[in-house]
Amino acid sequence: MSKLNFEEELNGPQLRAVTAIEGPVLIIAGAGSGKTRVITYRIAHMLETGIPQSAILALTFTNKAAREMESRVKELTGKKLQNLTVSTFHAFGVKILRGEIEALGYRKNFSIYDETDRNELVKESLRECRISTEGVDLYSLGQLFSNVKIGRYRWGDGADSAWEPVYDEYQQSLKIFNALDFDDLLGLPIKLFEEFPEVLEKYRRRYRYIMVDEFQDTSLIQYRLMKLLAGEATAERKHNVCVVGDDDQSIYSWRGASYENIALFEEDFPGTEEIKLEQNYRSTTTILEAANGVISNNTNRKEKTLWSGNTGGKPIELYHPQNESDEADFIAAQIKKIRFDEKLNYDDFGVLIRTNSQTAGIEEAFLAENIPYRVSGGTSFFQRKEIKDILSYLRVIANPDDDVNLLRILNTPRRGIGKNTIATLSEIAKKNHSSLWDALEKLRYLREHGQENLFHDPSMDNSAGELHSFITLIENFREEILGKRGLSQKVKGLVDTIDYWSYLVTEYSKNEKIARWKFGNIGYLIETIERWEKDPDNLDPTLYPYLNRISLITRDDGEDDANKGKVNLMTIHASKGLEFPVVFIAGAEDGIIPHARSLEEGDGNIEEERRLFYVAITRARDKLYVTSCLKRRRLQNTIDCLPSPFLAEIPNHLIEYHEPEKAEETEERAEDFFALMKEKFGG
Repeated sequence: MSKLNFEEELNGPQLRAVTAIEGPVLIIAGAGSGKTRVITYRIAHMLETGIPQSAILALTFTNKAAREMESRVKELTGKKLQNLTVSTFHAFGVKILRGEIEALGYRKNFSIYDETDRNELVKESLRECRISTEGVDLYSLGQLFSNVKIGRYRWGDGADSAWEPVYDEYQQSLKIFNALDFDDLLGLPIKLFEEFPEVLEKYRRRYRYIMVDEFQDTSLIQYRLMKLLAGEATAERKHNVCVVGDDDQSIYSWRGASYENIALFEEDFPGTEEIKLEQNYRSTTTILEAANGVISNNTNRKEKTLWSGNTGGKPIELYHPQNESDEADFIAAQIKKIRFDEKLNYDDFGVLIRTNSQTAGIEEAFLAENIPYRVSGGTSFFQRKEIKDILSYLRVIANPDDDVNLLRILNTPRRGIGKNTIATLSEIAKKNHSSLWDALEKLRYLREHGQENLFHDPSMDNSAGELHSFITLIENFREEILGKRGLSQKVKGLVDTIDYWSYLVTEYSKNEKIARWKFGNIGYLIETIERWEKDPDNLDPTLYPYLNRISLITRDDGEDDANKGKVNLMTIHASKGLEFPVVFIAGAEDGIIPHARSLEEGDGNIEEERRLFYVAITRARDKLYVTSCLKRRRLQNTIDCLPSPFLAEIPNHLIEYHEPEKAEETEERAEDFFALMKEKFGG
């Protein structure tokens, strides 16, 4: 690729960023400013100038980003890139350790423990230290060990020293088992480089050009690894290090990211050339002016102002619904209206939420309007364990031969039905080519006729009474529910009969708040069933239609209609790097964004919450809606809400307060729709 092509395809600052390959370079890449293009063109330019592939190291954060980067460079250069290293930090750490770990006393065939393995080893380490595992949150303790290992905390300074012996035992066990945890993939290469200078020098000689993407998301340990590789600048060797990031999009401090690494870089690499990419190719001027208005209130940031050649733009619509149910109905109605009016696909819409707890109402509204959607960055309301449990009861009541759902509820809540009993039942079903329900009924018949000992399984004697009670429970509710109205109240009766609340309290004995939250979700499920029953357009509010409705919208078959796609319902964190023609930011209320927890933790967290809101705004290309409820349900209570203080930071002339659509406008749209159908089908 010639320089002429670069000049045609890149703006001025982008061209500078691509061609500045000698010495330290800091590229501040604003949202939508063509960051990925700059990185890939930069690598292509280096290759075209004769720098060997093996001398280039490009580090990023996800395997997907690394694959995309490599694919684009291949496309630009037509080269195979067998010796180019484009990798995540952790994959690069593995690459180093596979070749060098024996120097640290490990064998090359080390195992890498995932979170489940780590938690098991933490549990074992507690036992070795003669500490009861009862009541210990293994996940939280594992996170504490992680924070100590990556240097965020020190024992006695942020980390309770009482756990230090357990940590030492954990570390010794990892070494004995020739295993590494995820943090070792960064920590051990650093240890290797610091203890064996000749190993470090080998990698420094190889990787003479280093690039780091999403630099604002690097942790201190990742920065340390990069700095070690870069080494000291000499007359013969320059600091050919380029970092690309945007401090305004640093939203991962909770997992160790430090936007302050940008300031550290300038301090540690004197003579850094700073290049700002401020032209946004994504959003309208209206959206960018709103984003600039918000983020300018942060003090710890690089000054920059995004601008766009896409001048003007639709105003930002702010709507204050009465509650989260009205909010969800508004979002669903607007999506249907805009999709029809502007001929958009469902996947042109992004609905952004701050917390996972906000999905329930929105999912229910999408369900009611038959809007297909996918949930990212959180768990779908209908995939939460407590909701799946109750829906599994309803599915078995509707169809007792549903083995998958029957197995889910057979011992939920716990009935003392053990694995041996379930294995025996499965064997009976397999032998008779029947369902598990048939096996249960056969077992009941034999018990009633004194023949249950035919199974020669003592566990069956212990479980027989519980199995009989389970069959009776399902049969009673089948008789009460099937084909009859009043479904919501009958589901409430089912939840009470199985005493699901006591089950939750037992399961979460150390944290009743979680039990209350989960039980509140079940309460919300029952409310949604009640609303569905009361819908005047619903002519058959009984169990089968309800389950069919749930199944159609929540099926996970991965098949999208090419013309429709699915609405993207996601947390703001999950939306980073994405863009949509139309974006809804739901729940822009004080206590949600900024999150109540951030208000407790100080000013730095407020600035991160503002960056999060900035990220949400800049996901929109053409149109942005923001909703802020007047009231919202929290656990079992309804509370009054105040708008997010960030809303006041959007320049007022950019905002239009949404007014509900008048009846005549709805009728006019309906007439347009029927006219379109008539024209389409030649009526």
